[in-house]
Amino acid sequence: MIRAVFTALALVALSSCSSGGGRDISGERIAPVKLDPVLSSKQAKQLFGAKGSASAQPSDPIGFYSKGCQAGAVQLPETGPTWQAMRLSRNRNWGQPELVDYVQDLSRKAAKLPGWNGIYVGDMSQPRGGPMLTGHASHQIGLDADIWMLPASNLNLSAKERENISSISLRRSSGAYTNDNWTPQHHELLKAAASDPRVARIFVFPGAKVKMCNDEKGDRSYLRKIRPWYGHHYHFHVRLNCPKGASYCTDQSPPPAGDGCADAEQWVRNILNPPPPDPNAPPPKPKRELTMADLPNQCAAVLSSK
Repeated sequence: MIRAVFTALALVALSSCSSGGGRDISGERIAPVKLDPVLSSKQAKQLFGAKGSASAQPSDPIGFYSKGCQAGAVQLPETGPTWQAMRLSRNRNWGQPELVDYVQDLSRKAAKLPGWNGIYVGDMSQPRGGPMLTGHASHQIGLDADIWMLPASNLNLSAKERENISSISLRRSSGAYTNDNWTPQHHELLKAAASDPRVARIFVFPGAKVKMCNDEKGDRSYLRKIRPWYGHHYHFHVRLNCPKGASYCTDQSPPPAGDGCADAEQWVRNILNPPPPDPNAPPPKPKRELTMADLPNQCAAVLSSK
């Protein structure tokens, strides 16, 4: 069934190559694709999760972080002088060139911290991005990466060890505070991560943001990019801006003005003293799996590419 779908996708993509379309960041044309009703109803995660390699296209992030795909992805090498990709069985160490460069740059900064020889890199994206079979709602366009909180002291882990080793949690009281695993080096790593101009946001548990707000004595401008979010105590999540000229990529709205510390403190208060539920709040909408029709049309061409 999957092979039949890919064949049909290829025919649709080839039939549209003579049409006009937008230009990606390398100046190459990406043909718009019109899906037939059968293809449009297919679950996108099944199709993207089945692809084991990148598309043979110029690199381009397509769509939004939680509703898109990536063309021409680059694979982060499994091991480098200052990093190791973890959970190799997932095949999620792929991203746009900007993300791979960013991860390597951050790893070199981490290697200068006491007790750190670099970083352990968690999930980035699938080879062609798109929705994942398990886990993240985002990480779809090759511009998101998870960085483990565990100091990367050993950069000679085997593939088996990378499947079995776990990161460490830094939270206490359901994320209202940091625990004893938190160190000044975590502060400096997050600061370095957020200070890069390529970064749009960094997601981390609320107690970490408040801790950093209280401890920071110098430039506080980077704190604006560090945003409190649920979970994110075993790793922090880096999200890059859309690269310049990436016409199919949709940026997230910029964070609110200011350092965001008051907002993080409110998150903490809500954790410690949860507000009563709003009786007038509309019921949550049932979650629906994304289909190919939900994604940008160019994603069909990404799937059908060699």
